[in-house]
Amino acid sequence: MFRRLRDKLGGPQQAISPQLAAIYAPKLVTEDTWSELEEALILADCGMEATDALVAHLRAEAREGRVTSGATLAQELWREVARQMSPEPARIPLGGEPTVILVIGVNGSGKTTTIGKLAHRLASLGQSVVIGAGDTFRAAAIDQLAVWAERAGAQLVRQGPGADPGAVTYDAIAAGKARGADVVLVDTAGRLQTQKNLMEELRKVASVAGKLDPESPHETLLVLDATTGQNGISQARLFDEAAPLTGVVLTKLDGIAKGGIVLAIRHQLGVPVKLVGVGESLEDLQPFDAEAFARAIFAPPGDA
Repeated sequence: MFRRLRDKLGGPQQAISPQLAAIYAPKLVTEDTWSELEEALILADCGMEATDALVAHLRAEAREGRVTSGATLAQELWREVARQMSPEPARIPLGGEPTVILVIGVNGSGKTTTIGKLAHRLASLGQSVVIGAGDTFRAAAIDQLAVWAERAGAQLVRQGPGADPGAVTYDAIAAGKARGADVVLVDTAGRLQTQKNLMEELRKVASVAGKLDPESPHETLLVLDATTGQNGISQARLFDEAAPLTGVVLTKLDGIAKGGIVLAIRHQLGVPVKLVGVGESLEDLQPFDAEAFARAIFAPPGDA
């Protein structure tokens, strides 16, 4: 898994390495080292808050004598990133009757494709899946989900374009209960996060889900395009206000030079990254592995 992820993350790893290579060279850690490290982490899109916290931790380790050289700095850096990124709970819990998962995000983030891949993955684990086509503003999204549902062996609940997303959500959850499904995945509209009507709609969808099961939705996953960088933080904050997030799905992670956005999201929002998309195939939607990610992005090539 680590080798495969590192191959997929070749873009970010290669982009960060020039800044980190000089720091990792066998030499004593000096005051200049910390400035160089701060610059490298910010360039990696870790964000100022996460960068400050990481550097403060590493400075403390240096004072205790555990970080003395570039090599020990490299080891402690990726291990601390892995520790901070480990999601709790580590996986999406499945145990509802059915488990209801709202999937939200802006258009173009890979939301609809993610739902299809997630349905496929769940089906491969023996889970029966119902998909609610709640992005009724885009006929293409409904048609796309129909294709994915057929490929995954999932059942699709849909209405016509322009239908009430809350009604589709209600019908999908009711159908999941009636048919004994294990999981209901609900697609939602994905217009710009700054549009007030969309946020109100998301609140309504979450409320409708709660009418059929007080514990529902059991998961609310925000799909973020990793190439958006720090703009993803503002997206996540606004969506979290409308429908409290339980996790993030980060897509297009294989095509960026700033993989540190994962750390920024975790540090600033306290929301774990639970799934990552590192390619176009069905198998490229994977559970987030904090250690594999940290090593792929921040460890020296020799640590592979």
